[in-house]
Amino acid sequence: MANFYSKKVCRFCAEKIEVVDYKDVKLLQRYLSSYGKIEGRKRTGNCLRHQRRVAVALKRARHIALLPFVVK
Repeated sequence: MANFYSKKVCRFCAEKIEVVDYKDVKLLQRYLSSYGKIEGRKRTGNCLRHQRRVAVALKRARHIALLPFVVK
């Protein structure tokens, strides 16, 4: 069976970004669903290393109230 979709490329690897800054709210909002949940790797296309860093940055941003925990 042939694959009819193209594999997503990790944005951080492509742009050679090593540090995911928790203060960059505009970047982090791309990795949240409409309900405020963290999107998975298959949906975002991130590699394992950068997906973990994005998750940690999102949690830090939530903790200091830059991002909401839930969206109603």
